[in-house]
Amino acid sequence: VGQSVTDFEERLCQYTGAQYCVATVNGTAALHVALRVAGVQPGDEVITQSLSFVATCNAIRYCGAHPVFVDINPSRGGMCPDSLQHFLTDSTHQGPDGELRNRYTGRVIKACVPMHNIGHPVEIDRIQALCRRHQLSLVEDSAESLGSFYQGVHTGRFGDLGIFSFNGNKIITTGGGGAIVTDNKALASHARHLSTTAKRPHPYLYHHDELGYNYRMPALNAALGCAQLDVLPRYLENKRRLAALYTEFFDKQGYAFMAEPEGSRSNYWFNSFLANDLNERNHILETLNGNQVMARPAWTPMHTLELYRDCHRTDLPNTEWLEERLVSVPSSVVPQWLQD
Repeated sequence: VGQSVTDFEERLCQYTGAQYCVATVNGTAALHVALRVAGVQPGDEVITQSLSFVATCNAIRYCGAHPVFVDINPSRGGMCPDSLQHFLTDSTHQGPDGELRNRYTGRVIKACVPMHNIGHPVEIDRIQALCRRHQLSLVEDSAESLGSFYQGVHTGRFGDLGIFSFNGNKIITTGGGGAIVTDNKALASHARHLSTTAKRPHPYLYHHDELGYNYRMPALNAALGCAQLDVLPRYLENKRRLAALYTEFFDKQGYAFMAEPEGSRSNYWFNSFLANDLNERNHILETLNGNQVMARPAWTPMHTLELYRDCHRTDLPNTEWLEERLVSVPSSVVPQWLQD
């Protein structure tokens, strides 16, 4: 592991305001461990959103649990508190064991995982209140939102745990890497233990007391991360300048730009706008990519993938509406023309 890992964790705590941080090999590993320490067991259900990168659902499956999909807020791209509340009110009940259960599947619902899509914060305070009311663990998938704040608080700080990714395409990178943040000392200690093969401290013996993972971030990656944190403020400023230019451009073209939501400060990880319908979206994507402009659609909704098609879900009209329209355009942190 080494001192660089400790330094990187401490600096992430300073930046986000979290009390504890555990650096991991990638964001998926961070989410997997976070769900484990949040108490997710095989056969449980975890509420999440369908419009997300597949890693969100994969981490739930790694725990042997089942995703349940609620709808999104189309202006934010992330979990809609109203849809979550509707599901909790109409589709759950308190079981004889005191656990929250799904009325239709009979399974225990253990946690909720909202994702801050393309860097825009969800209404996480309302989701937090619902989770507390129903005694659900809240794990924030903040993989895309380092540098994003909701009501002045960094994303990842509202949940029992939050996770970040430092993959090569994120706003800062460690080559590959992730991190768990939390204000709960016991959860942080357990996460650190699990991510280090669950090896108990000893001068020379190898004793492992539960199923653990070789998930700790290597020192070389963490050293890069420390250097990247030095330039994060400049990267964030460049992202905002680029977003302002895109906003002006797309407004003139008659398209809605996905601007940061009210009460939020977004890192603008992806700059995205909305086409008028699916056919136009596809035409735009084909035209741009055909001219070597790397534009992308939204994530393919999880409920349409074969491996997650049978998961319980609410009606998802906003998810399907946004997926048919969203186009993400080049969003580099340091384009040369922007610096000039």
